[in-house]
Amino acid sequence: MTTLPELSGKVALITGASRGIGYGIAEALVARGDRVCITGRNEDALKEAVEALGAERVIGVAGKAHDEAHQAIAVERAMEAFGRVDYLVNNAGTNPVFGPIAELDLNVARKVFETNVVSALGFAQQTWKAWQSENGGAIVNIASVAGLAPSPFIGAYGISKAAMINLTVQLAHEFAPKVRVNAIAPAVVKTKFAAALYEGREAEAAAAYPLGRLGVPSDIGGAAAFLTSQQSDWVTGQTLVVDGGIFLNAGVE
Repeated sequence: MTTLPELSGKVALITGASRGIGYGIAEALVARGDRVCITGRNEDALKEAVEALGAERVIGVAGKAHDEAHQAIAVERAMEAFGRVDYLVNNAGTNPVFGPIAELDLNVARKVFETNVVSALGFAQQTWKAWQSENGGAIVNIASVAGLAPSPFIGAYGISKAAMINLTVQLAHEFAPKVRVNAIAPAVVKTKFAAALYEGREAEAAAAYPLGRLGVPSDIGGAAAFLTSQQSDWVTGQTLVVDGGIFLNAGVE
């Protein structure tokens, strides 16, 4: 980024943002003038992301999303660096298993829920206590279309994302009127995380989408920018499906 926009005065904390969807969201918010704290497990990847986004506006805090100490440190670092945390984007997620749910290892299921759901609640609690309860703001949870319908072979992931959607409405109810809480439910977005769903067969996968392509991180970045803007000031407790129209094909052979 060669030219930075004027500061917006707002600050966002985005989890799992060293690459993929989280990075795309960070790009969108930095581009409009926000300052951003990003988190991720890999410290080297996080440093590269901070440098690419612009170290003048962005800091990185390495750690595992489900670690309560990391959650507290990330919020503390954001407050120390920028003095506020207006927006929280819960993007960190995992999907370490592919197969029928009848054979799912319950320890793997616990890991999926710890990372995809419990960590989001933990970060929401931390930002609420540190800034949002007194000053307001917005939370965006990155769910998935897998949380809205059966998802063969990624059942644990889908169940966790359904829980994320319910967490969204629970938080929206409890945090109102100070904080708006919404979710985004993407279909397949071209990231390393989702590569197994399209790698080697992208044209075939994209052909199922009415809009003729898979998603890219900037598609979700734009949606997150809307849900953390004044244009969405009367929107809370909603799940915005960003799916290239794939749900239009539901029930069609």
